[in-house]
Order: sequence, then structure tokens, then C-alpha cells
Amino acid sequence: MQAAGGTAIAGAQPRYGLWALLLGALGFAADFATKQWALAHLDPTSPIQLIEGQLYLHLIGNPGAAFSMGESFTVVLTCLAIAATGFLLFWMVPRVRHPGWAVATGLLIAGVSGNLCDRLTREPGPFHGHVIDFLQVPWFAVFNVADIWITFAAVAVIWLTMITQVNLAGVRVARAGRDSSGQRESSGQRESSGRGADDIGPTAT
Repeated sequence: MQAAGGTAIAGAQPRYGLWALLLGALGFAADFATKQWALAHLDPTSPIQLIEGQLYLHLIGNPGAAFSMGESFTVVLTCLAIAATGFLLFWMVPRVRHPGWAVATGLLIAGVSGNLCDRLTREPGPFHGHVIDFLQVPWFAVFNVADIWITFAAVAVIWLTMITQVNLAGVRVARAGRDSSGQRESSGQRESSGRGADDIGPTAT
């Protein structure tokens, strides 16, 4: 909603930050529940085939980042995840003014916090905990639901920034190349205004 003259009315914006937090909480719960199920029902030495040649359940403990990258930097990755979670919660969430960014932010919160929980609470100990991974596809690393949320969030961010070109505040930001027509129009308007002034000529005194 806007007041007269186009000024935004305080408090009229939908609570997209709250939506992001709710989605983050639901995504975190889904990741945590699936990991607990995997720990209770899967044997690391006996992968289960769900879709022949396409999808397997293979339980592992991953000391690295998403998709088993950076396995020798567990403490560093934990600290980065803590910083990322703080950035998402205290900087991005209060600034979200667009539903697409609410989804992207919520998915990032779910993915980052899901794996961070493992690093802080799983064996062999805090800041060294191994992330629970159990989903495997051919020619790819073993991953988990939190990794899926992070991947979806990355796709959403790329779509919002490159395709729809909407920023966190919900404002459409056109590329420089697309502004050129608007600049030419402004220039033409100035030239027209100038010619109009010349046509009037000096006034008689």
C-alpha cells in the first residue's frame, strides 16, 4: 500500500522475513528428521538401491562441505557456517521485501543451519562433527537434504538477480544496457525543451 504521492506506508509490507524464517525452520526440520532416519535404518557398509542405476541410500559421515568438498577444513567450515547463519538471520531476513527472496533466504537458512547442526553436535565433537550424508546418484558425491536446499537457493538467487533482476528490497534493477533507451529519451526531452525555449525568442520590452 502507498500513501498519496507514492510514499510507502510503514508496516504495509507483507512479513516476508517471517516467511523466510518459517521456511527455514521447516527445511531444517525436514533435514534433521531424514538424517535421524538414516542413522537409525541405514548401514554404512550396505547401500540400498532406490532407483536402479540412479539413486542409492548410502550413509556416510562427511567432515567437509556440501557434496563432500573441503574435508580437511572442518573447523574453518564450521566457523564460516556460523558466520553465514548470523548474516542470514540478522542482515538478510530483516531486509527481505520480495516473496522470491523470502524463499531463497529460507532455503539458505535451512541448508546452512542443517549442516551446521551436524558440525556442532555430531561425532567426533563440537566444530569437528561429521555431516550426515545418505543420498547418492551416479558420478556424484553423497549428499543430504540440506545440500538440496542450498542448491535450490542458489538457483533461486541466480533467477532473481539475472532473470527477474529484483533485489532483496523487491525493487526491479534494470541492467545498464536496458537503461540506455531511457537515457536517450531524457536527452531527447531536454533537447525538445531547449528548442521550445529558443522558439519563443526574446520578449519585447
